[in-house]
Amino acid sequence: MIWNRMTWGLPMLALLAFSQGVTAQTDASQVQDEASYRFSLAVDEVSLTFHAVDAQGLPINDLKIDELRLLDNGRAPRRIVAFQLLKNYPIRAGILMDTSESMTGQVRHDRAISIEYAQRLLRQRTGQAFVMDFGYVSKIAQPWTSDPIALTAGIRQVIAGRDNPLAGTAMFDAIFRACYSEFGKIDHAASANFVLLFSDGEDNASHTSLREAVDMCQRSNTAIYAFRSEPKPELFSSGPKNLAELAAETGGRVFNGEDSDAGIDLDLHTIEAELSNQYRLIYNPAELKHDGVFHQIELSGPERVDTIRVRSGYYAPEH
Repeated sequence: MIWNRMTWGLPMLALLAFSQGVTAQTDASQVQDEASYRFSLAVDEVSLTFHAVDAQGLPINDLKIDELRLLDNGRAPRRIVAFQLLKNYPIRAGILMDTSESMTGQVRHDRAISIEYAQRLLRQRTGQAFVMDFGYVSKIAQPWTSDPIALTAGIRQVIAGRDNPLAGTAMFDAIFRACYSEFGKIDHAASANFVLLFSDGEDNASHTSLREAVDMCQRSNTAIYAFRSEPKPELFSSGPKNLAELAAETGGRVFNGEDSDAGIDLDLHTIEAELSNQYRLIYNPAELKHDGVFHQIELSGPERVDTIRVRSGYYAPEH
């Protein structure tokens, strides 16, 4: 989703855009200050990024807008604002590693996968990434960098339980922080953005809900790709469901973190292929109310398209 706010000032013109938000049109307001008059108007726009492949799993990069069928809560959009291919856009990654007590035996394996992907990503010389670990609290282990040595060192610093003052896992808080504070620092409309999440999906300490975490990731145009660690068999776990919803509602995927080395390599290649071959479609919904209701998105293509990977929808604003 995208939230655009246009502001006119005398004698200058300023254009402010905040990608991936969605807001309903509000009353215009005029505010006088010492230097100028300003007039603000919010415009409803939803921005989708999606990936299309053929039956062989190869990216399709020549789609035209008239080949696509888009429904927002079962209705065609009022207007298509823009449609573009984002091939080989710079990739921005947030590596989030769960270091809570339930992940104690898994962190070493997750570090190895993270290092492998970090080195692949930054070899492209257009990638940047940061590292965050989380349990009851979250911490930036390595700020944004394009240096593979620094990124690898940051990943190696992640140790289970080191900085958790209390038992518990606040995964939704960590995801919200990553999408708000970290991806909010960059021009997220000019890059392919994703969270590489390592967790069993359990959350028992967040102040933020799954919905709020998803909404913030959608606002920052950030997909969640998760490597799932299996929960302990003796415990009922909502973790797999949490991870599935996070991925589906942001346009990402869930992979089995217990896969073989060959399987992990294929998973990482899949992430690279999807992020490097994307489309962006911006549209005005037929109707958008301030009701907080989830809007289901359906996007389909011609017969030559086997699969389109796109987020499942978005939450309308409540005010």
